[in-house]
Amino acid sequence: MTQFAPSDLKGKHRAMWASGDYPRVAADVIPELGRRLVEACRIRPGQRVLDIAAGAGNAAIPAAEAGAEVVASDLTPELFEVGRRNAAAAGVELTWEQADAEDLPFDAAAFDAVLSCVGVMFAPFHQTAADELVRVTRAGGTIGLINWTPEGFIGRMFAIMKPFAPTPPPGAQPPPLWGDEAHVTELLGDRVTDLELRRERAVVECFADGAAFRDFFKTNYGPLVTMYRTLAGDPDRAAQLDRELADLGAAHDLGGGRMEWEYLLVTAQRARA
Repeated sequence: MTQFAPSDLKGKHRAMWASGDYPRVAADVIPELGRRLVEACRIRPGQRVLDIAAGAGNAAIPAAEAGAEVVASDLTPELFEVGRRNAAAAGVELTWEQADAEDLPFDAAAFDAVLSCVGVMFAPFHQTAADELVRVTRAGGTIGLINWTPEGFIGRMFAIMKPFAPTPPPGAQPPPLWGDEAHVTELLGDRVTDLELRRERAVVECFADGAAFRDFFKTNYGPLVTMYRTLAGDPDRAAQLDRELADLGAAHDLGGGRMEWEYLLVTAQRARA
């Protein structure tokens, strides 16, 4: 049976990503990640492309620059305003549409390529989201994902956040599992061919030290913005989270403020009937 999150949970997720300034996170911290995904998927002119959980278009805009007809979808349309400005600055046009990754409002086999750059991994019910992204990809079409790994920097950040977070709904799975090769292979199953799983690293050089990373993320990254709001009445726990996030950033500093954040690059073809 298909499992969908209750509407109140979706509302909370939308509000979470609308808080802070995720477009700034994408632009300042991981500006090349979406372009890397587009290159890996060999997006070309004339293709119809869907970007799931597109945010402000980190992957959707490069796909449009490659000549594709692009639909950028996201549960949080508040992010589209920045995306439209960025697309206009890049000289490209694309369609922006509010859509739940677990219940996409698109026909089966509607797209030549379906992408998600650190996006679909945040849908709470992984198998439902995977079923949807496969469903809307045409036979022989391309599926491409970039997901943070459990062992990498963002995976470790979510491990730090977990004790401070409310209990997730039954059946929900943690986002970094999408960065585990075995998990992704199981989610996609025999519905894809030519599955390739490659661990790569995004170079991040915009934080002087661990404290600078923490301060930027607690101000701009929706999940942390929301978490600190819930801790407003508990200064001791907020201070503990402060320390642990700063320590995480410091532990991953390779010198001169340079960090490398591991992700899993996934490419596959939708199996033909």
